[in-house]
Amino acid sequence: MTTPLPHRAIAILRAVAAGRAELTDSREPDLRVDGLPCCDQAMAHDLVHAGLVVAARSTSTWMPARLTPSGERALAEAGPPPAQRPAA
Repeated sequence: MTTPLPHRAIAILRAVAAGRAELTDSREPDLRVDGLPCCDQAMAHDLVHAGLVVAARSTSTWMPARLTPSGERALAEAGPPPAQRPAA
């Protein structure tokens, strides 16, 4: 993705980085966060197709999601979550 990521995409990347997300291994993967379906499956598809998130290989239907190096860079560029930003 070459444009700045929307807040929802950043939130999804943070959930993946924290180990809270799972993906199905399909052309249009479904995403769960904390065991619940993600509210924006289209955004999840966009992140996978952009190469920011992948499913770790396993034998189960739902697999842990992980960030790619590009996903890690995108998350780093987004900066810390709002609660962790220094007060202005």
